Amino acid sequence: MEFIKTDIEGVVLIRPVKHGDARGYFMETFKQAEFDAAIPGVNFVQANESLSSRGVLRGLHMQLGEWSQAKLVRVSRGKVVDVAVDMRPDSPTFGRHIAVELSEDNAMQMFVPRGFAHGFIVLSDIAQFQYRVDNVYAPQAEITIRFDDPTLAVNWPDPGCELLLSARDSGALSFDQAMELIKRGEK
Repeated sequence: MEFIKTDIEGVVLIRPVKHGDARGYFMETFKQAEFDAAIPGVNFVQANESLSSRGVLRGLHMQLGEWSQAKLVRVSRGKVVDVAVDMRPDSPTFGRHIAVELSEDNAMQMFVPRGFAHGFIVLSDIAQFQYRVDNVYAPQAEITIRFDDPTLAVNWPDPGCELLLSARDSGALSFDQAMELIKRGEK
């Protein structure tokens, strides 16, 4: 696997080696020893999967305090643009984001450290999105930040249809409201 550092400290892209022939392909999507050597100190405790249709936008989600989560994300079917926003107030890249295409074709993965808001938009008819987390889901510690907050200025691609948002994502906090909660260390 190739581990590629990004301009935002802690966010790492991972390119697995894909071996293919007329029968199909094989690739290792995770190997603990290689991961530990490149990104030490992360212990994944849960694996999740979602299936979404074109135009679904999930995010921007994060958990606060002791419930914060690091994530290793990938797409096994379809295509998304995945976004991670640095919400660490003391970080030199605070408020900046990275947007990366993850697809079954490119097999790329992205490691998102704790302290980031995360989301994605589906650009294919369906997308099967898989992620590992280093902490369990704690709904009482989760906040959702508006995907279209002007402070963040994320340039979400057009999926070619109307956006589909959950009620939680539609009623998300502004960046400023989220920062107040983060600074206070509460939800």
